Amino acid sequence: LMKRFYSSSVSEDLGCRRGEFSRKHYGSVELLISSDADGAIQRAGRFRVENGSSGENTDSTPGTWHRTDVHLENPEYHTRWYFKYFLGKVHQNYIGTDAEKNPFFLSVVLSDQNNQRIPQYHSILWRKTGTQKICLPYSPTKTLSVKSILSAMSLDKFEKSPREIFHPEIQKDLLVLEEQEGSVNFKFGVLYAKDGQLTDDEMFSNETGSESFQRFLHLLGDTITLKGWSGYRGGLDTKNDTTGTCSIYTVFQGHEIMFHVSTMLPYSRENKQQVERKRHIGNDIVTIVFQEGEESSPVFKPSMIRSHFTHIFALVRYNKQNDSYRLKIFSEESVPLFGPPLPSPPVFTNHQEFRDFVLVKLINGEKATLETPTFSQKRQRTLDMLIRSLYQDMMPDLHKVNNVLNRRSFSDVLPESPKSTRKKEEARQAEFVRLGQALKLKTTVKGDTTANLATTSFCKKEPWESQSFCSNFPHEVVCADSWGQSLLVSTDAGILLIDDGQPSVQVFDKTLQIKQMNVLEALDLLIARTDKGKESRILVFRLSAVQKDIETKKVIRSKYDCRENKLERTKGCHLYAINTHHGSELRIVVAIRNKLLLVTKKYNSRNTLTSTSLLSSPESPVEEFQYIREICLSDPPVVMTLVDGPTGDSDNMICVAYRHQFDLVNESTGESYRLHHVETNRVNFVAAIDVYEDGEAGLLLCYNYICQYRKIYPFSGGSPLVQPSAYDFHFSWNQVPYAVVCAFPYVLAFTTDSIEIRLVVNGNLVHTAVVPELQLVASRSDIYFKATAAVSGPSDSSKEMGSKSSPQTPTAYEKPEFPLPSLEGEVPCKNLYKIPLSNLVGRSIERPLKSPLAPKVITTTTSSGITSLPVMHSLSLSRMEIKEIASRTRKELLGLLDEPITKTESAPKLKKVSRRQSDPKQGAVRSSSSDRIISSSFEGYSERRHPSTSSDPDTLANREESSPSSYPFQLISLCDEDIIDLK
Repeated sequence: LMKRFYSSSVSEDLGCRRGEFSRKHYGSVELLISSDADGAIQRAGRFRVENGSSGENTDSTPGTWHRTDVHLENPEYHTRWYFKYFLGKVHQNYIGTDAEKNPFFLSVVLSDQNNQRIPQYHSILWRKTGTQKICLPYSPTKTLSVKSILSAMSLDKFEKSPREIFHPEIQKDLLVLEEQEGSVNFKFGVLYAKDGQLTDDEMFSNETGSESFQRFLHLLGDTITLKGWSGYRGGLDTKNDTTGTCSIYTVFQGHEIMFHVSTMLPYSRENKQQVERKRHIGNDIVTIVFQEGEESSPVFKPSMIRSHFTHIFALVRYNKQNDSYRLKIFSEESVPLFGPPLPSPPVFTNHQEFRDFVLVKLINGEKATLETPTFSQKRQRTLDMLIRSLYQDMMPDLHKVNNVLNRRSFSDVLPESPKSTRKKEEARQAEFVRLGQALKLKTTVKGDTTANLATTSFCKKEPWESQSFCSNFPHEVVCADSWGQSLLVSTDAGILLIDDGQPSVQVFDKTLQIKQMNVLEALDLLIARTDKGKESRILVFRLSAVQKDIETKKVIRSKYDCRENKLERTKGCHLYAINTHHGSELRIVVAIRNKLLLVTKKYNSRNTLTSTSLLSSPESPVEEFQYIREICLSDPPVVMTLVDGPTGDSDNMICVAYRHQFDLVNESTGESYRLHHVETNRVNFVAAIDVYEDGEAGLLLCYNYICQYRKIYPFSGGSPLVQPSAYDFHFSWNQVPYAVVCAFPYVLAFTTDSIEIRLVVNGNLVHTAVVPELQLVASRSDIYFKATAAVSGPSDSSKEMGSKSSPQTPTAYEKPEFPLPSLEGEVPCKNLYKIPLSNLVGRSIERPLKSPLAPKVITTTTSSGITSLPVMHSLSLSRMEIKEIASRTRKELLGLLDEPITKTESAPKLKKVSRRQSDPKQGAVRSSSSDRIISSSFEGYSERRHPSTSSDPDTLANREESSPSSYPFQLISLCDEDIIDLK
């Protein structure tokens, strides 16, 4: 029993429950020195070298590598807001100057988030330091002003108040400002190096490549003829063949990529330095170096290349024996961390996976390079010049305009405006939309925006995909925690124990109101904070006793049956926190107004449990806890987190948030130290998450839109070192979250209608999942959340919000269309979903205990109404059904089936084209899971996306009911409706 306890404690550790956080997986900085054949030093440079993390398990054989964290970071379909949400739609633009007399522009639009019936205000603030983007919720009863939006962006003082711009041409100028964030298309250099070549002159002088090099080029993309090429050219000559006759080109996840191949660029026998080749490859931010030779031969070093512009080198070596590729990444020291991290060992036998990994790594690397001082300072100067020039052009015209519309605030409706004014406004909006749509079409045709992503990510399984846990959950959730494979939930009807596919079991009745709980399976404890105000208490229960009551089906406990479970001196508490590591001792800090009460669980000197523990446990475990000390604060804490010190002896700390600051409090002495001060008028504290990077403590401080990481060093002379460090970083959310969850390598922010997923190491966005009426339920192990939707057809995605009226006066279809039970028989449907933590962290999570409920009984599927849910709902499908759907979908994409996917819906027709016969001019897109090029024909697409065009309403209803899906939300990356419609 004791052995089981200690092994379970390990699985309860923060590393097992959140994954592993370590920047060592992204390489280490080294001083690289290159020398010539005589041994003389030529150049030296500091580069971060990624060669596969030594901290990962290396017993995996090459070819068995499968990761879940290969993502494009800050993808354009999530970050290019103005093109996606604003352009071609009625929106408002404002101009003003801040307190330092720096001009700024503000754009606001009311849009429907991913056609999910969730109206939101998308706001972009254009300043010389960059762009800031936030989402604000829409309320038909609450007004929203320009100043309130700017205040949310921490801009409260103005030299000149914002004024609205009515010129339709402003859309073109703002699109230019957005394009300063970086190109959506990329050009990468490819340099061929023979075995033993140590200088760039030797590498650039290779006229032809080997057979393995040609196979590598064939894997990267297609050979295209430059003369007459109409696609993205990457700086190559497409008229006179001055830069060669052919090149390698591909499209990856909507991005056009042109490769500057050294052996395809012009070669000159008289010029030993091959200046024409260096002119292109030397000016590429990212260069692939394909090196021949054995592993024991001299290895390429970035210092061999004389270039001040190239910041990232990807070294590729091919092994003929096992037909595999080995990858190594060199990044200049100033380049921020970027993913995905290399596997260990960095050997790929699956060539398609290798191609996808390399292209994602290189695209992310170029985006990260643009954040270095070399590029960011240039971009800031360009942005400042463009904004000031646009400000000088706009201000004289604004002074000439004498119109009541020019003086309105963002929330003004103007219901009594003269008829002539309304007509002028309608005419202006029509011209505004027409010009914007024309500009959007022109940008799309030019290839300056990412293409539709449906064909490149349709079959990809993402780690954050959710599973249905409990359908038709009718209760309001207060708090919850996982118990084995089950979920212990505090609701308005009492405390319920829920397991997937089984009826819920009531554990306590509704007289016991639990506001906060922790299930500690390894310690056989349930800790809960009950009631509110002066009657609030901390209760402790033994899980084995609770489980015994469930198995014997005794009388359900009430509040009055828990008197012996109350911890002393905790009356009136409003918050508590426990330590995340339970290997040594359990610590509980209880907040009673501005006082902190430290309570610990008793252990004997041999670090084993006392006689009142697991071996001879009484009904109530209250006697196992002892009061240690009381600490006074200046204000009641809003957020509280325990941080374990490196020794656990007088160096444990408590992070508390109150007023406008985060403080660290020493548990032993009670002394407090300022950790971070928030420089804003209003502060909404969200969380302080303890993070242990390679065993060293750190805190992820979350407030307002900000998430900031602060590394905490051990105590030195009685005080912690909390001064700024090079390891500190911060990033901003697009929407204010109410909860933040770490599941490394991800950090997830939960808002009222979305889950924003970013990487912890750099804060880069990887995905935004739209979830209507979202509520986070539990996140200690697997992530559970509740989403509400209506059993009705999906919203008509053909409607564009704001296309006929101003955002401040939404029409009937622009207003929120949330489900109403009294309308046309709609019934609210509340479902619980689960995101397995093992999918997020990329490894299996050890379970200390099994589910406290009885084993599941497999039954046949019944008509319980689940199949009538719309597409956006999650369904409980068997594994065989899921495999059958996945297999059929994949075969349909590859064109191996003749019949359509469904009988009631015309599927996109897919045509196989061999790589050699494909015409790149026709925009063929390479499938990410096949070695073919798939060309999609969207015949029947309008009928499928816009069911309102069908003439048979019964057929539409049946179609909606027969469309299974395992997602509670629609992936934004599946399609961009605007681009498809324009095409």
